[in-house]
Amino acid sequence: MLTKYTGETIGLLLVDGARLLRLQIDRAFEEAGLGLTAGEARTLAYVALYPASRQTALAAQMNVEPMTLVIFLDKLESRGLIAREPDPTDRRAKIVQLTPDAQPTLEQVQGITRKVQDEALQDFRPEEVEILRTLLKRMRANLAGGEPGRGQE
Repeated sequence: MLTKYTGETIGLLLVDGARLLRLQIDRAFEEAGLGLTAGEARTLAYVALYPASRQTALAAQMNVEPMTLVIFLDKLESRGLIAREPDPTDRRAKIVQLTPDAQPTLEQVQGITRKVQDEALQDFRPEEVEILRTLLKRMRANLAGGEPGRGQE
């Protein structure tokens, strides 16, 4: 006999919320006409958050396959927004950096994501937003466990 399901789990709520947020962000990037996919914009934001990271570390941080990241980086590099240089400690590895030309595009990306976030949180009080941020960071840290570099700011 099946047990009656009586409520939404935190996991379902988070996954649904993340899916809807991503959908809105994808739509907003398309409407803005930046010429970037959401994946490329996300990559640009991660390069800004984690400057001078190796490609492999960046892929792990973003939770994407290294080959997927390479496709995003190739596009960003062709537009002059990022540069890849050999890692001085390991010539096989590449270090990813923003170029000075990236700043205006990065500001547009941040503005678009901030607008979508503001719409998603429009009926939240500022203290509720901070509580949500704190709880999500704590949850991320709990779940990150032994993953190096995950769950930290």
